[in-house]
Amino acid sequence: MALSLDADDPVAADSGAAGRPRLRVGLVGQGIGPSRTPAMHEAEGAAHGLDYRYRLLDPAAMAPSPDLGELLDAAERAGYAGLNVTYPYKTAVIDLLDELSDAARMVGAVNTVVFRDGRRRGHNTDFWGFAESVRRFLPDAPLDDVLLVGAGGAGAAVAHALRTLGVRRLLIADAEPQVAERLVDRVSAAAGAALARPVTDMAAAAADVNGIVNATPVGMAKLPGTAIEPDLLAPRHWVADIVYFPLETELLRAARARGCRCLDGSGMAVFQAVRAFELFTGLTPDSDRMRATFEALSG
Repeated sequence: MALSLDADDPVAADSGAAGRPRLRVGLVGQGIGPSRTPAMHEAEGAAHGLDYRYRLLDPAAMAPSPDLGELLDAAERAGYAGLNVTYPYKTAVIDLLDELSDAARMVGAVNTVVFRDGRRRGHNTDFWGFAESVRRFLPDAPLDDVLLVGAGGAGAAVAHALRTLGVRRLLIADAEPQVAERLVDRVSAAAGAALARPVTDMAAAAADVNGIVNATPVGMAKLPGTAIEPDLLAPRHWVADIVYFPLETELLRAARARGCRCLDGSGMAVFQAVRAFELFTGLTPDSDRMRATFEALSG
């Protein structure tokens, strides 16, 4: 029997809100229960007069547990406008799509899928989300040399964002060195120069950079710890973390204690949602309003 997502909330042709259709979207990932993304999307949808529903879809929490393809098929059949995609599906989802945006193709990872006209188009809003967060909250951060820890889907988005922000040399470390090497090749190819290089000696790399970014899941509530030893941090470093649950990760706590300028994961979380909302609805969201919703959930 095919997986169904519409039994409890059938899609109506018209929601009755200013004549606009009801919109349903969702987030596919593992361990996504604490996500603030649904609240941001639904509040912004309400502000635009939409009947907007955002559902969390964690295969591990569903019985029987569907695979990624079954979830996409079910969402499309149910009339979803699209899906956000997070760990660990950002690269696996690519094989299930009809086309990719330029950003998704460049990054090699997808975090937003739009269903339209019988086709599935993959986008990467993490890329813009991280770049916009740095532009707004660390506008004068030195970008001569940066160490990026984590070369998975999120790390790839961060790496390309840093490239577009003007980083001169990007050192990339990952628990799987071959993954770091592949990302180095992609970033350097996009830059048209040997902009990036893989590293395995974290101490030497940290001693040779201005900034450090954690793009691994380490630091999440379900995966406590730090991806880089706190003793390697120095006051000259700026330190960014893409984790936002909790906002004050162990890495950022250690960095602040050492006098580092810090960027938490809230900016990337908000701005990727801003761009995804626009892709799902075709409407222009209010980023300040979406951030206010995000911050209201901090307590």
